[in-house]
Amino acid sequence: MPFRQVIAHRRVLSLLSRSVAGGSLPPSLIFSGPDGVGKRLVAEAVAQALNCPSPVIQEPVLDSKPVLDSKPVLELKYDGCGTCAACRRIARGVHPDVLMIAPGENRSIRIDQVRAAIDSTIYRPFEGKRRVTVIDDADALVPAAQNALLKTLEEPPPSSVFIVVTSRPDSLLPTLRSRCAEIRFARLSAAEVAAVLERDHEYSRRDALAAAAAADGSVGRALDVHAGEFADARSDAGDLLRKAQGKSDARARVERAKDLVRGGGGPASSEREYLGARLQALSSLTRDLGVLATGADVRLLANVDLRPELEGLAKSFDGERALQVFDAIDRAQDALDHNVGPKVVADWLALQM
Repeated sequence: MPFRQVIAHRRVLSLLSRSVAGGSLPPSLIFSGPDGVGKRLVAEAVAQALNCPSPVIQEPVLDSKPVLDSKPVLELKYDGCGTCAACRRIARGVHPDVLMIAPGENRSIRIDQVRAAIDSTIYRPFEGKRRVTVIDDADALVPAAQNALLKTLEEPPPSSVFIVVTSRPDSLLPTLRSRCAEIRFARLSAAEVAAVLERDHEYSRRDALAAAAAADGSVGRALDVHAGEFADARSDAGDLLRKAQGKSDARARVERAKDLVRGGGGPASSEREYLGARLQALSSLTRDLGVLATGADVRLLANVDLRPELEGLAKSFDGERALQVFDAIDRAQDALDHNVGPKVVADWLALQM
Protein backbone atom coordinates (compact mmCIF):
# COMPACT_ATOMS: atom_id res chain seq x y z
CA MET A 1 0.00 0.00 0.00
CA PRO A 2 1.62 3.30 -1.06
CA PHE A 3 1.67 6.36 1.21
CA ARG A 4 -1.28 8.05 -0.50
CA GLN A 5 -3.60 5.13 0.24
CA VAL A 6 -2.88 5.10 3.99
CA ILE A 7 -5.70 6.73 5.93
CA ALA A 8 -4.48 9.05 8.73
CA HIS A 9 -0.93 9.75 10.00
CA ARG A 10 -0.58 12.65 7.56
CA ARG A 11 2.39 14.32 9.23
CA VAL A 12 4.26 11.02 9.53
CA LEU A 13 3.58 10.15 5.88
CA SER A 14 4.70 13.58 4.69
CA LEU A 15 7.89 13.34 6.76
CA LEU A 16 8.76 9.88 5.43
CA SER A 17 7.97 10.86 1.84
CA ARG A 18 10.23 13.92 2.06
CA SER A 19 13.00 11.84 3.63
CA VAL A 20 12.87 9.23 0.86
CA ALA A 21 12.79 11.96 -1.79
CA GLY A 22 15.79 13.75 -0.28
CA GLY A 23 17.79 10.59 0.48
CA SER A 24 17.78 11.47 4.18
CA LEU A 25 15.77 8.53 5.53
CA PRO A 26 17.54 7.17 8.64
CA PRO A 27 18.74 3.61 8.04
CA SER A 28 17.44 2.40 11.42
CA LEU A 29 13.91 3.32 12.46
CA ILE A 30 11.44 2.45 15.19
CA PHE A 31 7.74 2.82 14.39
CA SER A 32 6.01 2.94 17.77
CA GLY A 33 2.39 3.44 18.72
CA PRO A 34 -0.82 1.61 19.67
CA ASP A 35 -1.75 -1.73 18.15
CA GLY A 36 -3.80 -1.73 14.98
CA VAL A 37 -3.15 1.83 13.76
CA GLY A 38 -1.27 1.00 10.55
CA LYS A 39 2.41 1.03 11.53
CA ARG A 40 3.22 -2.08 9.49
CA LEU A 41 1.33 -0.71 6.48
CA VAL A 42 3.41 2.45 6.61
CA ALA A 43 6.58 0.32 6.79
CA GLU A 44 5.36 -1.45 3.65
CA ALA A 45 4.79 1.95 2.01
CA VAL A 46 8.36 2.95 2.84
CA ALA A 47 9.65 -0.25 1.20
CA GLN A 48 7.59 0.49 -1.91
CA ALA A 49 8.80 4.10 -2.12
CA LEU A 50 12.42 2.95 -1.81
CA ASN A 51 12.19 0.17 -4.41
CA CYS A 52 9.53 1.23 -6.92
CA PRO A 53 11.12 1.53 -10.41
CA SER A 54 8.51 4.14 -11.44
CA PRO A 55 7.86 6.24 -8.32
CA VAL A 56 5.18 8.90 -8.20
CA ILE A 57 6.70 12.35 -7.78
CA GLN A 58 3.90 14.81 -7.36
CA GLU A 59 2.50 18.03 -5.97
CA PRO A 60 0.17 17.84 -2.93
CA VAL A 61 -2.97 15.85 -3.74
CA LEU A 62 -6.45 15.88 -2.25
CA ASP A 63 -7.27 13.02 0.11
CA SER A 64 -9.58 10.46 -1.47
CA LYS A 65 -11.24 9.90 1.93
CA PRO A 66 -11.74 13.22 3.75
CA VAL A 67 -11.90 12.88 7.51
CA LEU A 68 -12.27 15.27 10.42
CA ASP A 69 -9.00 17.08 10.05
CA SER A 70 -8.08 20.71 9.60
CA LYS A 71 -5.62 19.90 6.79
CA PRO A 72 -7.38 19.21 3.46
CA VAL A 73 -4.34 17.86 1.65
CA LEU A 74 -1.74 15.17 2.12
CA GLU A 75 1.65 16.51 1.06
CA LEU A 76 3.65 13.78 -0.66
CA LYS A 77 6.76 14.47 -2.67
CA TYR A 78 7.67 10.85 -3.40
CA ASP A 79 5.66 7.65 -3.34
CA GLY A 80 5.61 4.15 -4.75
CA CYS A 81 3.25 3.65 -7.67
CA GLY A 82 1.53 0.73 -5.95
CA THR A 83 0.77 -1.02 -9.25
CA CYS A 84 4.09 -2.17 -10.73
CA ALA A 85 5.39 -5.72 -10.26
CA ALA A 86 7.81 -4.63 -7.53
CA CYS A 87 5.14 -2.81 -5.50
CA ARG A 88 2.73 -5.72 -5.84
CA ARG A 89 5.36 -8.21 -4.69
CA ILE A 90 6.19 -6.05 -1.69
CA ALA A 91 2.49 -5.92 -0.79
CA ARG A 92 2.29 -9.73 -1.06
CA GLY A 93 5.47 -10.17 1.01
CA VAL A 94 7.46 -11.91 -1.74
CA HIS A 95 9.90 -9.24 -2.91
CA PRO A 96 13.49 -10.55 -2.68
CA ASP A 97 14.81 -7.29 -1.19
CA VAL A 98 12.06 -6.75 1.41
CA LEU A 99 12.04 -9.07 4.41
CA MET A 100 9.21 -9.15 6.96
CA ILE A 101 10.07 -10.76 10.30
CA ALA A 102 7.22 -11.57 12.69
CA PRO A 103 6.73 -13.72 15.80
CA GLY A 104 6.38 -17.44 15.26
CA GLU A 105 3.95 -19.87 16.81
CA ASN A 106 5.49 -19.38 20.24
CA ARG A 107 4.90 -15.61 19.93
CA SER A 108 8.59 -14.76 20.01
CA ILE A 109 11.19 -13.69 17.45
CA ARG A 110 14.25 -15.91 17.77
CA ILE A 111 17.89 -15.07 17.30
CA ASP A 112 18.21 -17.31 14.23
CA GLN A 113 15.54 -15.22 12.42
CA VAL A 114 17.49 -12.06 13.18
CA ARG A 115 20.84 -13.55 12.18
CA ALA A 116 19.42 -14.66 8.83
CA ALA A 117 18.16 -11.12 8.20
CA ILE A 118 21.54 -9.63 9.13
CA ASP A 119 23.37 -12.06 6.87
CA SER A 120 21.20 -11.04 3.90
CA THR A 121 22.25 -7.39 4.29
CA ILE A 122 25.83 -8.31 3.35
CA TYR A 123 24.76 -8.61 -0.28
CA ARG A 124 23.68 -5.87 -2.63
CA PRO A 125 19.93 -5.62 -3.39
CA PHE A 126 18.88 -8.32 -5.84
CA GLU A 127 16.62 -6.17 -8.01
CA GLY A 128 15.63 -3.07 -6.05
CA LYS A 129 17.50 -0.03 -4.77
CA ARG A 130 17.48 -0.83 -1.04
CA ARG A 131 17.14 -3.89 1.16
CA VAL A 132 14.37 -3.25 3.69
CA THR A 133 13.98 -5.41 6.79
CA VAL A 134 10.77 -4.89 8.77
CA ILE A 135 10.58 -6.46 12.24
CA ASP A 136 6.88 -6.51 13.14
CA ASP A 137 5.74 -6.89 16.77
CA ALA A 138 9.36 -6.27 17.73
CA ASP A 139 8.55 -6.41 21.45
CA ALA A 140 8.51 -10.18 20.83
CA LEU A 141 12.27 -10.15 20.14
CA VAL A 142 14.05 -12.32 22.71
CA PRO A 143 16.93 -10.48 24.47
CA ALA A 144 19.58 -12.43 22.55
CA ALA A 145 17.96 -11.42 19.25
CA GLN A 146 17.92 -7.77 20.31
CA ASN A 147 21.59 -7.92 21.22
CA ALA A 148 22.40 -9.50 17.86
CA LEU A 149 20.84 -6.49 16.14
CA LEU A 150 22.82 -3.81 17.95
CA LYS A 151 25.90 -3.58 15.73
CA THR A 152 23.89 -3.75 12.51
CA LEU A 153 21.48 -1.04 13.65
CA GLU A 154 24.37 1.20 14.65
CA GLU A 155 26.20 0.79 11.33
CA PRO A 156 23.78 -0.66 8.73
CA PRO A 157 25.17 -1.51 5.30
CA PRO A 158 24.70 1.48 2.96
CA SER A 159 22.00 -0.24 0.91
CA SER A 160 19.92 -1.45 3.89
CA VAL A 161 17.10 -0.02 5.98
CA PHE A 162 15.77 -1.59 9.19
CA ILE A 163 12.28 -0.71 10.48
CA VAL A 164 11.40 -1.97 13.95
CA VAL A 165 7.61 -1.93 14.53
CA THR A 166 6.31 -2.10 18.09
CA SER A 167 3.40 -1.12 20.30
CA ARG A 168 5.59 -1.44 23.41
CA PRO A 169 8.85 0.40 22.77
CA ASP A 170 9.71 0.32 26.47
CA SER A 171 10.11 -3.46 26.21
CA LEU A 172 13.06 -2.99 23.84
CA LEU A 173 16.59 -2.73 25.20
CA PRO A 174 17.68 0.89 25.76
CA THR A 175 20.80 0.16 23.70
CA LEU A 176 18.61 -0.89 20.76
CA ARG A 177 16.33 2.15 21.01
CA SER A 178 19.30 4.51 21.18
CA ARG A 179 20.49 3.28 17.77
CA CYS A 180 17.22 4.08 15.97
CA ALA A 181 15.26 7.18 15.07
CA GLU A 182 11.81 6.73 16.62
CA ILE A 183 8.64 7.79 14.81
CA ARG A 184 5.51 7.74 16.94
CA PHE A 185 2.08 6.92 15.59
CA ALA A 186 -1.09 8.21 17.26
CA ARG A 187 -4.45 6.51 17.60
CA LEU A 188 -6.83 7.02 14.70
CA SER A 189 -9.95 9.11 15.00
CA ALA A 190 -13.25 7.25 14.92
CA ALA A 191 -13.92 8.66 11.44
CA GLU A 192 -10.58 7.33 10.20
CA VAL A 193 -11.19 3.86 11.66
CA ALA A 194 -14.62 3.80 10.02
CA ALA A 195 -13.13 4.87 6.69
CA VAL A 196 -10.64 1.97 6.79
CA LEU A 197 -13.38 -0.52 7.67
CA GLU A 198 -15.56 0.66 4.80
CA ARG A 199 -12.79 0.78 2.20
CA ASP A 200 -10.72 -2.28 3.08
CA HIS A 201 -13.14 -4.60 4.88
CA GLU A 202 -16.48 -3.90 3.15
CA TYR A 203 -18.32 -2.78 6.27
CA SER A 204 -21.58 -0.92 5.88
CA ARG A 205 -21.50 2.69 7.04
CA ARG A 206 -23.64 1.88 10.08
CA ASP A 207 -21.50 -1.08 11.18
CA ALA A 208 -18.23 0.76 10.47
CA LEU A 209 -19.19 3.71 12.66
CA ALA A 210 -20.44 1.43 15.43
CA ALA A 211 -17.26 -0.66 15.43
CA ALA A 212 -15.11 2.48 15.29
CA ALA A 213 -16.86 3.88 18.36
CA ALA A 214 -15.76 0.83 20.35
CA ALA A 215 -12.25 0.60 18.91
CA ASP A 216 -10.36 3.29 20.84
CA GLY A 217 -8.56 4.41 17.70
CA SER A 218 -7.41 0.95 16.56
CA VAL A 219 -8.51 -0.76 13.35
CA GLY A 220 -7.31 -4.06 14.78
CA ARG A 221 -9.58 -3.67 17.78
CA ALA A 222 -12.48 -2.60 15.56
CA LEU A 223 -12.14 -5.81 13.57
CA ASP A 224 -12.56 -7.78 16.81
CA VAL A 225 -15.88 -6.05 17.52
CA HIS A 226 -19.09 -7.70 16.34
CA ALA A 227 -20.17 -4.55 14.57
CA GLY A 228 -23.82 -5.42 14.00
CA GLU A 229 -24.33 -6.43 17.63
CA PHE A 230 -22.53 -3.34 18.90
CA ALA A 231 -24.63 -1.12 16.64
CA ASP A 232 -27.75 -2.54 18.31
CA ALA A 233 -26.17 -2.08 21.74
CA ARG A 234 -25.33 1.52 20.93
CA SER A 235 -28.92 2.15 19.88
CA ASP A 236 -30.20 0.68 23.16
CA ALA A 237 -27.69 2.74 25.15
CA GLY A 238 -28.82 5.92 23.41
CA ASP A 239 -32.45 5.11 24.22
CA LEU A 240 -31.56 4.63 27.90
CA LEU A 241 -29.74 7.97 28.06
CA ARG A 242 -32.69 9.76 26.46
CA LYS A 243 -35.07 8.24 28.99
CA ALA A 244 -32.72 9.21 31.82
CA GLN A 245 -32.53 12.88 30.85
CA GLY A 246 -35.18 14.03 33.30
CA LYS A 247 -35.67 13.11 36.91
CA SER A 248 -37.89 10.13 37.70
CA ASP A 249 -38.80 7.96 40.67
CA ALA A 250 -36.97 4.77 41.60
CA ARG A 251 -39.70 2.52 40.15
CA ALA A 252 -39.44 4.14 36.73
CA ARG A 253 -35.66 3.84 36.80
CA VAL A 254 -35.75 0.13 37.63
CA GLU A 255 -38.26 -0.35 34.83
CA ARG A 256 -35.75 1.17 32.42
CA ALA A 257 -33.12 -1.31 33.62
CA LYS A 258 -35.04 -4.09 31.88
CA ASP A 259 -33.90 -2.67 28.56
CA LEU A 260 -30.31 -3.53 29.49
CA VAL A 261 -30.97 -7.25 29.96
CA ARG A 262 -34.21 -8.01 28.14
CA GLY A 263 -32.58 -9.20 24.92
CA GLY A 264 -30.12 -11.50 26.62
CA GLY A 265 -32.50 -14.34 27.42
CA GLY A 266 -31.28 -17.88 27.73
CA PRO A 267 -28.38 -18.76 30.03
CA ALA A 268 -26.74 -16.30 32.40
CA SER A 269 -23.70 -16.07 30.13
CA SER A 270 -25.92 -14.72 27.33
CA GLU A 271 -27.42 -12.07 29.63
CA ARG A 272 -23.94 -11.15 30.82
CA GLU A 273 -22.64 -10.65 27.26
CA TYR A 274 -25.75 -8.69 26.30
CA LEU A 275 -25.41 -6.35 29.26
CA GLY A 276 -21.65 -6.07 28.79
CA ALA A 277 -22.11 -4.80 25.23
CA ARG A 278 -24.59 -2.17 26.42
CA LEU A 279 -22.30 -1.06 29.22
CA GLN A 280 -19.51 -0.64 26.68
CA ALA A 281 -21.80 1.43 24.44
CA LEU A 282 -23.02 3.50 27.39
CA SER A 283 -19.44 4.19 28.42
CA SER A 284 -18.55 5.37 24.92
CA LEU A 285 -21.61 7.65 24.65
CA THR A 286 -21.16 9.09 28.14
CA ARG A 287 -17.51 9.82 27.46
CA ASP A 288 -18.60 11.79 24.40
CA LEU A 289 -21.14 13.69 26.50
CA GLY A 290 -18.26 14.70 28.76
CA VAL A 291 -16.26 15.88 25.73
CA LEU A 292 -19.16 18.07 24.60
CA ALA A 293 -19.92 19.35 28.10
CA THR A 294 -16.36 20.57 28.58
CA GLY A 295 -16.15 22.23 25.16
CA ALA A 296 -13.29 19.97 24.03
CA ASP A 297 -12.41 19.43 20.37
CA VAL A 298 -15.28 17.55 18.70
CA ARG A 299 -12.71 15.50 16.77
CA LEU A 300 -12.25 13.60 20.04
CA LEU A 301 -15.76 12.16 19.74
CA ALA A 302 -15.87 8.38 19.39
CA ASN A 303 -19.49 8.39 18.17
CA VAL A 304 -18.90 11.06 15.57
CA ASP A 305 -22.00 10.13 13.56
CA LEU A 306 -24.24 10.74 16.59
CA ARG A 307 -22.98 14.25 17.26
CA PRO A 308 -26.35 16.05 16.80
CA GLU A 309 -28.08 13.62 19.14
CA LEU A 310 -25.26 13.84 21.67
CA GLU A 311 -25.37 17.63 21.62
CA GLY A 312 -29.06 17.41 22.53
CA LEU A 313 -28.32 14.99 25.39
CA ALA A 314 -25.42 17.14 26.63
CA LYS A 315 -27.91 19.77 27.81
CA SER A 316 -29.14 17.29 30.43
CA PHE A 317 -25.76 15.71 31.17
CA ASP A 318 -23.47 18.54 32.22
CA GLY A 319 -19.83 17.85 33.00
CA GLU A 320 -20.45 16.76 36.61
CA ARG A 321 -23.40 14.52 35.82
CA ALA A 322 -21.64 12.95 32.85
CA LEU A 323 -18.66 12.17 35.07
CA GLN A 324 -20.91 10.60 37.74
CA VAL A 325 -22.70 8.43 35.18
CA PHE A 326 -19.40 7.42 33.58
CA ASP A 327 -18.08 6.36 36.99
CA ALA A 328 -21.27 4.38 37.69
CA ILE A 329 -20.95 2.55 34.36
CA ASP A 330 -17.33 1.69 35.17
CA ARG A 331 -18.37 0.29 38.56
CA ALA A 332 -21.19 -1.67 36.95
CA GLN A 333 -18.77 -3.22 34.46
CA ASP A 334 -16.44 -4.15 37.31
CA ALA A 335 -19.31 -5.79 39.20
CA LEU A 336 -20.34 -7.73 36.09
CA ASP A 337 -16.75 -8.92 35.66
CA HIS A 338 -16.84 -10.18 39.26
CA ASN A 339 -19.92 -12.33 38.55
CA VAL A 340 -22.59 -10.12 40.10
CA GLY A 341 -25.91 -11.03 38.49
CA PRO A 342 -26.76 -9.06 35.32
CA LYS A 343 -30.21 -8.04 36.60
CA VAL A 344 -28.73 -6.75 39.86
CA VAL A 345 -26.09 -4.76 37.97
CA ALA A 346 -28.67 -3.30 35.56
CA ASP A 347 -31.02 -2.27 38.40
CA TRP A 348 -28.22 -0.62 40.36
CA LEU A 349 -26.94 1.29 37.31
CA ALA A 350 -30.42 2.54 36.40
CA LEU A 351 -30.83 3.94 39.90
CA GLN A 352 -27.52 5.81 39.57
CA MET A 353 -28.60 7.47 36.30
